[in-house]
Amino acid sequence: MLVYLRLFKESFSFALNALRNNKLRTFLSLLGITIGIFSIIAVLAAVDSLDRSIKEDLSGLDKNTMYLTKYSFGPTDIPRWQRDNFPQTENDDFEFIERNVPNIEAIAYVIFGATESIKYQGESVTGVELTPVSNGIYDIEDFKIVNGRFYTESESYSGAPVIVLGHSVAENLFKNLNPIGKQVRVFGRKLTVIGVLKKFGSGIFDSPDDKAYVPANFVRRFKNGGADGIAGAIIIKPKKGVDIGAFEEVLKQKYRVYRGLKAGEPDNFFVNKMSGFTDAIDGIISFLNGAGWVISAFSLLVGGFGIANIMFVSVKERTNLIGIQKSLGAKNRFILFQFLFEAVILSLLGGVIGVFLVWLISLGANYMIDDFEFILSFGNILLGFGLSTLIGLISGVIPAISASKLDPVEAIRTGM
Repeated sequence: MLVYLRLFKESFSFALNALRNNKLRTFLSLLGITIGIFSIIAVLAAVDSLDRSIKEDLSGLDKNTMYLTKYSFGPTDIPRWQRDNFPQTENDDFEFIERNVPNIEAIAYVIFGATESIKYQGESVTGVELTPVSNGIYDIEDFKIVNGRFYTESESYSGAPVIVLGHSVAENLFKNLNPIGKQVRVFGRKLTVIGVLKKFGSGIFDSPDDKAYVPANFVRRFKNGGADGIAGAIIIKPKKGVDIGAFEEVLKQKYRVYRGLKAGEPDNFFVNKMSGFTDAIDGIISFLNGAGWVISAFSLLVGGFGIANIMFVSVKERTNLIGIQKSLGAKNRFILFQFLFEAVILSLLGGVIGVFLVWLISLGANYMIDDFEFILSFGNILLGFGLSTLIGLISGVIPAISASKLDPVEAIRTGM
């Protein structure tokens, strides 16, 4: 064990000497491995950070949640002209599904809203995403009320002029005032603030902090419905433990009957599942990871050739020393490990620099970008060091073997 520790110490010393004596050559050799490790760790860290942010944003939504609407949330074989002729999903559809489809834990009817301005006395907040939706959304989304309450089923059904504000909207509009009971103006109409949502925080998707919610039936009073009117969707959360495939079949069958579709006729609606959306995101994340590996592999290949090159040169420069060591009794494996350790140490140095650069960039990105947290995980750091070690081993093994097989007499003569 002491022999190998001494060997490691000598190899480290040789590596430092190589750095000091051939600064430019070593710098150019290490540049490839540094760029390679930097590229792959930066890409993996960015993709991991993106994946984590997306999953945090979707954490409050059940993967089995379904969106019943005329629109497809993903690729479809149905042509555009045919989809455009699908009837809108309306409140009557929502009431039918609510009454006739079993095993529903929560259901809501949502009208696809738009950005609106909310005014209170002399204050105004513009660009608020106003969402008309029935009260069932409270049991579907991960909402928490920090002040006041959400509107009730009775208020939702009657279309009461009430509104629930996101945390940022309430803060910007009322400053230090208590917003509960205050009347704001939206759509040119007065609505009473009955609740404020708990701060959600920013993320990849739109945050509830910048939204406001009103009963869908309130908006239906003055917005046109029907085929050419406002677009909507039914959001359905099945009960836990229900067979999702069977539930979806029952849902489609009953809705087809409601819409008068005959056997053989295609559906004129889509059932979009959140599980399909998250699967698509996982596919995109996997593709980005794969693309990052492919792109970075070229840099790692160049870095490996650079390490191999500097090791071959090091063997040639120290041929005389190798001959002397072997003439004094040094075994082949001692010479082999000496150069192999040196290659690994040089490669690890490039890896350390690459990981350090990613860490610096992550600090800068987190400082400059408020809505996204760039995370350099411990796993990615270990991966960087592991790849560096592997590249060093692969690049140094052939030069190390050639050094260990040198004849001592020929080595001394060649060195002289």
